[in-house]
Amino acid sequence: MIIVTGAAGFIGSCVVEKLNNTGFIELILVDDFSNKEKNKNLANKEYKEQVEREMFFEWAKGKESQIQIILHIGARTDTTEMDTAVLDKLNLDYSKCMWQLCVAHDIPLIYASSAATYGLGELGYDDNEELIPQLKPLNPYGVSKNEFDIWALQQEAKPFFWAGFKFFNVYGPNEYHKGRMASVIFHAHNQLQKNNYINLFKSHNPEYKDGGQMRDFIYVKDICDVIYWFMINRKHSGIYNLGTGNAETFEQLALNTITSSNKGGEIHYIDKPEDIREKYQYYTCANMNKLRLAGYDAPFYTLKYGIEDYIQNYLAAGNYL
Repeated sequence: MIIVTGAAGFIGSCVVEKLNNTGFIELILVDDFSNKEKNKNLANKEYKEQVEREMFFEWAKGKESQIQIILHIGARTDTTEMDTAVLDKLNLDYSKCMWQLCVAHDIPLIYASSAATYGLGELGYDDNEELIPQLKPLNPYGVSKNEFDIWALQQEAKPFFWAGFKFFNVYGPNEYHKGRMASVIFHAHNQLQKNNYINLFKSHNPEYKDGGQMRDFIYVKDICDVIYWFMINRKHSGIYNLGTGNAETFEQLALNTITSSNKGGEIHYIDKPEDIREKYQYYTCANMNKLRLAGYDAPFYTLKYGIEDYIQNYLAAGNYL
């Protein structure tokens, strides 16, 4: 059986769908299942059992030999969370326990890290593991993810196969429940439908025009494909970037959203709140050489076609993956 943590969430539920589509139904879904809106992500999914996050390690006792792999996607992902105790518990300590379980029982582990570990990108966006201890995340969420990466690399005892993925700016189906933490594309589409315009932040950096801020946006279906490939191949343990290797502007994102929505619309530029200006990333772009050298050679969705698929096949009708 396969364990998927964060299974009711945005990325986790899409991973479950990918596994179902490739014939895997002996799945144990781990999460906090108290959010009814989030649980809608699991409608029509096939799985063996749901296990509450707090009960997982007790549940796993005596079943370790039956576990084929753990896909540890779950985390507190709110970048505005300031309670470090919560982040330490859910993102650091829980992940350490998962690692130790995998080491003790020879279980391969794939886990979610984050591009939030890169901070302002002072050292670039290269997944060179020697640089990880030098990174300077901008918020406690990024710190918690980076601290686990550092801890994992320091361990003498490691799972026989393990991989951590630094997710860049992920968008796609099943993020309806995420509120303000949903992707820019989700919010842009909703604004367009309601107001016939999309709000973007003005640039407060003279090197970038309004709307010229750039991100590496990756479609969630690509995230799932990479995770599945590593789950099957189980080679080349380590920490990897998971973006597309291409940076796109917010202006282009907005224009693609307008085009894919099959209606007119405008872009309005609004002032960025002063409290986030100093910690605002104007550019992110994943160096994807390491993933390609590991053998993953499938193309990624372009932003244009990712947005088109997302809006026309999911957002427009409120569909789930």
